[in-house]
Amino acid sequence: MGLAGTDTTLSPQRRDRAIEQLGSGEELDLLVIGGGVVGSGTALDAVTRGLSTGLIEQRDFASGTSSRSSKLVHGGLRYLEMLDFALVREALHERGLLLTRLAPHLVRPVPFLYPLTHHGWERAYVGSGIALYDAMAMSSGHGGGLPHHRHLTRRQALRLMPSLKSSALTGAVQYYDAQVDDARHTMELARTAASYGAHVANRVAAVGFLRQGERVTGVRAVDKLTDREFVINAKQIVNATGVWTDDTQAMVGERGQFHVRASKGIHLVVPRDRIHSSTGLILRTEKSVLFVIPWGRHWILGTTDTDWALDKAHPAATRADIDYLLDHVNRVLATPLTHEDVEGVYAGLRPLLAGESESTSKLSREHVVAHSAPGLVVVAGGKYTTYRVMAKDAVDEAAQAIPGRTAESTTDTIPLLGGVGYQAAWNQRQALARSSGLHVARIEHLLRRYGSLTQEVLGLVAERPELGQPLEGAEDHLCAEVVYAASHEGALHLTDVLTRRTRISIEAWDRGVSAAPAAAALVAPVLGWDEARTKEEIEIYLGRVEAERVSQTMPDDASADEARRSGPDGTL
Repeated sequence: MGLAGTDTTLSPQRRDRAIEQLGSGEELDLLVIGGGVVGSGTALDAVTRGLSTGLIEQRDFASGTSSRSSKLVHGGLRYLEMLDFALVREALHERGLLLTRLAPHLVRPVPFLYPLTHHGWERAYVGSGIALYDAMAMSSGHGGGLPHHRHLTRRQALRLMPSLKSSALTGAVQYYDAQVDDARHTMELARTAASYGAHVANRVAAVGFLRQGERVTGVRAVDKLTDREFVINAKQIVNATGVWTDDTQAMVGERGQFHVRASKGIHLVVPRDRIHSSTGLILRTEKSVLFVIPWGRHWILGTTDTDWALDKAHPAATRADIDYLLDHVNRVLATPLTHEDVEGVYAGLRPLLAGESESTSKLSREHVVAHSAPGLVVVAGGKYTTYRVMAKDAVDEAAQAIPGRTAESTTDTIPLLGGVGYQAAWNQRQALARSSGLHVARIEHLLRRYGSLTQEVLGLVAERPELGQPLEGAEDHLCAEVVYAASHEGALHLTDVLTRRTRISIEAWDRGVSAAPAAAALVAPVLGWDEARTKEEIEIYLGRVEAERVSQTMPDDASADEARRSGPDGTL
C-alpha cells in the first residue's frame, strides 16, 4: 500500500508539494506526460523500479479515453475470430491479475449472454470459440476464478433474460468477463504511484519541450490553477497522451513513423428496470459488437465506432449515434427502449494506430513503444485491459537510456491502494455496518469503490456525522464521498467529482443538476473556494450538462461538436 509512513492522499497540499518538487530544477529519471490509464500505469511502473518519477496531466486523471470506455476488462473475444491469439492471451492474463491481485475491489466478474440465431453450425462455432477463450484464461495462470461458459436452450436463455424476444434467438451461450470503474481505477493508479514517491499533479499542462541539440531534456509546464509556468528536467520523458499523441509529438517537431487516429465510441446509460435480465448481453452488429452491460442500478449500452476529427477534449454524441444503439438493441428486446429511457450518454475516443498507409491500419488495437527522439519515448495504441503491459514496455524502452541498471517491472505483484486487505474488509462488512451506524448496503457500496480505504471514508463520517447522510440529488452516494474526492482523490473542480470520482453525471436521472449545489458546498471548504467561486463551479457544471444535452439532439458530428463546444469544459 505504498511506503510505510508516506502520504497516500492526492490532497491539494500534496499536489502543491509535487509541483514544487517538479519545478525545483532537480533532474528526474522519468517524467510521464498524460494521466490516463497508460500514463498513470507508467508512473507506477517507473517509481516501483526505483526511478525518480513525475506525472503531469493537463486536465484531470482519466478525463479523456480512460473514463469513457465500455468499463470492461476483457480478452477481446472478437480478436479470437481475427486469429490474434497473442493479444487475447495477453489481455486474459491481465484480466486475471486485476481480478485476483491488483484491483479486486474495482474489477469484478460480469456474465454475458451470446444469443444464437441459427440452428446447428452456429452453436458449434461460437461454443468452440468461447471454450478456447476460457481455456486461454486458465492457461494464463490467472483465470480469475471466473465460471466457465455454459450452453443454454432458448427457454433457459429467456429465463435469464426475460426481456428478450423469443424470436430473437434459437439458444445461447453464457460466458464471463470482467468490468471496472475505469475512472476510479485510473485515479487509483496515479494515487498509488504517488504513495510510492512519484510526484503527481493534475491540471498541469506540458506546453513545450527543452532540448540540448537533438536530445529532449525537459518540459515547459503550466499549472492551470495559477497560470504559473515552470520547467521540469528529466533524463527520459514518456509521451502517454493517447489521442493527443500527435499534438504532443508536434511540440518536439517530430513527425514519427506512426500516427494516432481518433475513433468515437458512444454509450447510453438506462435504468436497470427497463431491461429485465440477470445477465449482460453481447450482440453482433454489421460493424462490430454491441454490449448491454449491468452497471449497478443501470445498464450501459455500447458502443459505436466512427472516425472523429473534431474537438478531442469533448467528443460529442449525436442523435444518430443514440438512434443507432437503440435501433440495434431494440431488434432483440420485447419492450423497446426509447429516448426517454436514456438517463446518461457519454462519448469517448479510442486512440487507434494508423500507419503511413492503410495497409498498416490493422495495428489499430496493438500498441507501439518507440524512442521518437533521444530522451523522448512515445507509447500509443493498445486497449484498456493491457495498460500494465504498455506501461512496462514504455519504461523498459526509457530505461535503456538511463545510466545504471534499472530493476525489472514489479507491477504484476503490486496491488493498488484499496486492494490490500479488500477481501478481509468485505468479510467484515456486517461489523463495519454496526460500528459505523450505516446500513450494510451502504458499506458494500463503499467497499466496491474504495476497497480497504473505506475506513478513511468512514473516518470522515466519525468526525462529522452529517457526512453519513445521502447526497441531495444523488442519494446512492454519501456526502462523505464528495468530501473524500477533494481531500484524498485529487478532484480540483466540481466536474471532477460528479463525472469521474463518482458517476453522478451519467447515473442520476437529471445528470447531476440537482446534486451540483450540495456537492459544491461540500467541496468548497476543502479546496478553499469562496462563495463566488462555488457559484461559478456550479454554473460551469450546469452549462456543461446543457451543452451535452443539446449536442445529443444534433444530426451529425459537426453540429454536435459545435453545440458541445459552445458550453464550458468543466473547469475555470
